[in-house]
Amino acid sequence: MLGVHRTRRAKIRNHSQVAESLDRHGWSASKLWNVANYHSREVWEETGEIPNHEELKDELKEHDKYRGLHSQSSQRVLEELAEAFNSWYSSDDNRDNPPGYRKENYDDDQGRRVHEEHPRSTVTWKQNGIRHDTKNNRVRLSKGANHKEHPRAREYILVEYETRPGVTVEDLQQVRAVYDQAKGRWELHLVCKDEIETPDAPGNETAGIDLGISNFAAVAYSSEDANLYPGNRLKQDGYYFPKEIAKCDDSGGEQATRLHAKWSERRTHFFHALAKHIVERCVEKNVGRINVGDLEGVREDENGESKNWGRHGNLDLHGWTFDRFTNILEYKAKVEGIEVVEVSERDTSKTCCICGKEDESQRVERGLYVCESCDAAFNADVNGAENIRLDINDESNSESSPSLGGDRSTGWLAQPGVYLYDLSCGFQPQREVVDCKP
Repeated sequence: MLGVHRTRRAKIRNHSQVAESLDRHGWSASKLWNVANYHSREVWEETGEIPNHEELKDELKEHDKYRGLHSQSSQRVLEELAEAFNSWYSSDDNRDNPPGYRKENYDDDQGRRVHEEHPRSTVTWKQNGIRHDTKNNRVRLSKGANHKEHPRAREYILVEYETRPGVTVEDLQQVRAVYDQAKGRWELHLVCKDEIETPDAPGNETAGIDLGISNFAAVAYSSEDANLYPGNRLKQDGYYFPKEIAKCDDSGGEQATRLHAKWSERRTHFFHALAKHIVERCVEKNVGRINVGDLEGVREDENGESKNWGRHGNLDLHGWTFDRFTNILEYKAKVEGIEVVEVSERDTSKTCCICGKEDESQRVERGLYVCESCDAAFNADVNGAENIRLDINDESNSESSPSLGGDRSTGWLAQPGVYLYDLSCGFQPQREVVDCKP
């Protein structure tokens, strides 16, 4: 059995009764974010370090703004802020800014700029702050102490919800109240835990995946077949959205927040579509194990210093969220009974997968690998994926021996199938011109 978390979106049926309470908690979440943001910036200026979420909790747990939410809800706000600061702090991209304050600006009827102090932030309740009535589709969400008539009173927001037909909400783990700006109302995101049965592995074959920048993924199958998945869509978004965000008057304002959210949604959609397509291909080819290159330390050279990939290359590398994709792939593969294993990428890009000769100069161009020993020429990324499939750094793996070459066909290494991504219909073969739009 595999435990998975699924999110159900639900409409609030008694919205007029609970909107005011949800508004107060949404504003409280913004206030706490701003207080913690200010504190983090002060620590940064004094010490050059960013406090982590545990340090923020210890520092602010007695603060009045912390008491505006249930304790676990306040903790989640501080965790989100620490994650955002950590992402900025570890970035090599000079265009990145630290997390902004949560505030809104808008124009009144006379066209004058008006500042609204706090927007409605998403509020998260964990299990200790939730009581779920499954029979009547209701959840009791604990109020923050500052919003109770008496701080120690057991007061709560009783929310009645409605999901799509056929959707059940069981084993509730988390509730998020999310304000929809377009509709002007709150909705619930209900996170539930499901147990699903995993089938036996489709077969005993092994596939190898080499993750990269120009081609986000190259996949080699043991049935002498390979696929390339270009990352053009991710790169286009990576250049477009930062420019549009930079044009915004306020980096933490509503317009910038919407652009960040849209960028994240498009990237997430790409990762899910790619993982789904690869897993489906693995099932077709009786693959029971997927080897994925372990990219830990990919941004550093042998001396531990940052690699210089050029101006655009450095921006691409910074936005290379391979860990997130690998996690999505692992989950989708497990559902089909396929094991995902991270293997060393050492020397996989400069070793010939046919004869085993290792020479960095054999990768003559970004997409071409030519072996001087066996005269083979093939796609460089597919060569890396095949070496990852063979796991050439595993001394116990006899299949990785250079003697494997022999009469192996190299046609599939030179001309892999290429799949292009379309927002409407996912990945389609490059050789087929398909109009996916209605």
